[in-house]
Amino acid sequence: MLFKELSDYYEKLEGVSSRLTMIDIMTELFKKTKPNEISKVVYITQGILAPAFEGVEFGMAEKMVEEAIAIATGYTKEEVEEEYKKTGDMGKAAQIMKEKSKLKRMSEKEYTVMEVYEHMLKIAKTSGPGSKDLKIKTLANMIAASTPVEAKYIVKYPLDELRLGVGDSTVLEALSVVATGNRSMKKELEEAYNRDPDLGSIAESAIKGANSIKEHGVEIFKPIRPALAERLPTAEQIMEKMNGKAAVDQKYDGFRCQVHKKGNKVKIFSRRLEDTTAMYPDLVEAVKKEVKADSIIFDGEALAYNEDTNEFLPFQQTIQRKRKHGIEAKAVSMPLKLFAFDIMYLNGKSIMDEPYHKRRNMLESILKNSRTIVPSGQIITTSAKELEKYFQETIEDGLEGIIAKELNSKYVAGARKFTWIKLKRSYRGELSDTLDLVIVGYFLGRGGRSEFQFGGLLCATYNDKRDMFETVSRIGSGFTEAQMIELKKTLDKIKEKGKPARVDSNVVPDFWVYPKYVVTVKADEITQSPTHTCGKQKQPDGLEVGYALRFPRLVGEEAVRRDKSVEEATTTEEVIEMYKQQKRVSIGSTES
Repeated sequence: MLFKELSDYYEKLEGVSSRLTMIDIMTELFKKTKPNEISKVVYITQGILAPAFEGVEFGMAEKMVEEAIAIATGYTKEEVEEEYKKTGDMGKAAQIMKEKSKLKRMSEKEYTVMEVYEHMLKIAKTSGPGSKDLKIKTLANMIAASTPVEAKYIVKYPLDELRLGVGDSTVLEALSVVATGNRSMKKELEEAYNRDPDLGSIAESAIKGANSIKEHGVEIFKPIRPALAERLPTAEQIMEKMNGKAAVDQKYDGFRCQVHKKGNKVKIFSRRLEDTTAMYPDLVEAVKKEVKADSIIFDGEALAYNEDTNEFLPFQQTIQRKRKHGIEAKAVSMPLKLFAFDIMYLNGKSIMDEPYHKRRNMLESILKNSRTIVPSGQIITTSAKELEKYFQETIEDGLEGIIAKELNSKYVAGARKFTWIKLKRSYRGELSDTLDLVIVGYFLGRGGRSEFQFGGLLCATYNDKRDMFETVSRIGSGFTEAQMIELKKTLDKIKEKGKPARVDSNVVPDFWVYPKYVVTVKADEITQSPTHTCGKQKQPDGLEVGYALRFPRLVGEEAVRRDKSVEEATTTEEVIEMYKQQKRVSIGSTES
């Protein structure tokens, strides 16, 4: 496939807002893609060179791209920068500069998708003395030989600015249609993707057929998409859902770590499946020494812990371990303890389908007498009263709360099920739990905030059934001055001229933004609202009513949560359930 053809499909995608139309476009694209190309087409559409766990990055800054455009079109860097300022879109700037280029097209050569991908991979892997100039030259040559529309996407790709609105779910549905003629294979594809989060590889298997999809199992040093917890507001409801008996884990506020070990080799992956091994030299050494298994994958939470005082340090201190420089020194001054809470793979075999109580016994046996890698605190109970007491003790220890687990449950990768239920610290008179919401727009500042040109956010939940973002609130409180400055700067880079394709909103912000960032929000309660689209349904009187937050405010020191993708945000279904739960909870009772 020529890259020009792929660019034409991207032009079509930019012009639609209907998700069903997007699926149709992606289906048509995949049907025209050769089997040896499809993984690369998927990666390019995702804006990546490889899955996150492989850690392949382009390493190109905006200034480098501006210089490449200038070389390819005969203009100065200043002229390119001026065009970029006008459009606010580097790809669009490249397209315009190509249309009025001072230079003749370098050659009649037409790049294929594979050639563009290979050149981009070369850019990413170029390092050492002179690497910057070589990266710029390689990109400039591609732009010079391309059409204006191709140049647009050749520039957007390494800057992670494609912003096509195509989510993983849309890709999986399109692949199902290509493979079967309908969406019947989507669930099977999702399950394979949860075990093996390489969408390019899943695409290659999808077009080969169902037997090929079944081959995607758990593999050491390939992260599994993490299991997620549902929430309930009281100990009584949790025990009822657990059929009267549950394992109850302490819930830690630290770094989610998925640890892989084979022989003397160790890798650690984040919640977002990025390879974070280099951040934790102390944990890597502890895994090598303390974890008694030939090969293993287990799940845990790492946080700073003071052994002298037997207390957990707050996350604001633990977060200092997240760094690229001075790692070894910080590992000495602020050592981490890793609390392991589940195991998915042991000695060459997946044990995800084994009952939880059996997996837990294996984990405890492997970590017997270990000091740095230890099992999470846990009780087994049949009593709501005992669960409540353990919850209160956990809060007093400075932790977030508890997670109750069904004793016979499987490890459900990448999904939120009632086999895990969280109960977090409560605040009387408020909606007890925080929500992680997706930013879809922002408002200009007025009055005292006019100097910041930022007045608040339009935020949405993720409807995983529709693969859409549905607005639930305008957030205007809880911002520090530093956060307002940071948010304005961050969001200006992803502004959209119109409502993004996967956003469902009746509210129109001053500026739409591409759904890329998540913020943590606290509110007093959830109310029904005709204004917002979260969970909207038509009432008997014909009015469409959704859900909204009352008195929402931003919480946390960081303006955005970079450890969560937008598809990991609070779901519409969760908000509806929280609305139902708050009606059942009397004042003073424990909330999730």
